[in-house]
Amino acid sequence: MKSKTIPAMLLASGMVSGVAVADLSNNATKPNVRFSYEQVENVNIFYREVGSKDSPTILMLHGYAASSFMWRDVIEALSGDYHVIALDLPAFGFTESPAREDYEYTFANLANTVDKFIKQKGITSFAIAVHDYGAPVGWRLALKNPGKVTAIISQNGNAYEEGLADGWGPIKKYWQDPSSENRAALSDFPTPESIKWQYVEGVPDLTKVSPDGYTLEGLHVSKPGMADIQLDLLLDYKSNVEQYPQYQAYFRKYQPPLLAVWGKNDPFFSPEGAQAWKRDIPKAEIHFFDTGHFALETHQSEIIPVIKDFLQRNLK
Repeated sequence: MKSKTIPAMLLASGMVSGVAVADLSNNATKPNVRFSYEQVENVNIFYREVGSKDSPTILMLHGYAASSFMWRDVIEALSGDYHVIALDLPAFGFTESPAREDYEYTFANLANTVDKFIKQKGITSFAIAVHDYGAPVGWRLALKNPGKVTAIISQNGNAYEEGLADGWGPIKKYWQDPSSENRAALSDFPTPESIKWQYVEGVPDLTKVSPDGYTLEGLHVSKPGMADIQLDLLLDYKSNVEQYPQYQAYFRKYQPPLLAVWGKNDPFFSPEGAQAWKRDIPKAEIHFFDTGHFALETHQSEIIPVIKDFLQRNLK
């Protein structure tokens, strides 16, 4: 008789490293997320993908300081009904990005890279889920492909000047005068300490904030040259504010189904920014949660059912 393999013996015993077999069998029901790279010119984009390509596609665009990792719970929840792609933007996460002198780190260029990624993947229509920096990338994609965007979900992704909260004060000074002095005044922005603050500020119960997200991004921003790239993007955010009227004109003309799920204590994007959508999209659905900038880190159990309900009603 053949001897059992070690895994088979462990399964027969009902225990693997102290974990009951019943627990292992539950893992079989988890979505089969695929982790891949796509070379787009000189950027090697890392992305997470799940679901059938025959299902409606949802493109997820993270913000600062985050990566596709921020969407992990949403990806799992939507995996059975949708084709979900969450990518890491250039200069974020696991995407292999060029040096500062070899790539133009502007929001226009980030959007161009993502647009080429979409084309290479053969995606002809998609909903967008956006957060923070991912929002102006998403809005630019919508301007390029207005007929392709099927719906919009915004988790603290802004498109209105009234949504710019007090946290933008020193950054606006940098926009008005991008001197070395004003740039140096923001040197603590791309640091692990500042990133952690963004994750916990405005959160009533800090025990709900996992350290995984801010630790991962803190390590990433500490890489050589990354701080300067992030300060370049921070300066270029001014271009997004200048384009707000164009984004708003798109909302008015095309009336995309829109859901805003908003951490109301966000130090950067205030609730007024979410409420402003009602001017341009009267049927926009706006929901506020008692948390900060990264609402999905603390209120995923409340937000995900809202997202699923919205998509079920608006994506066919």
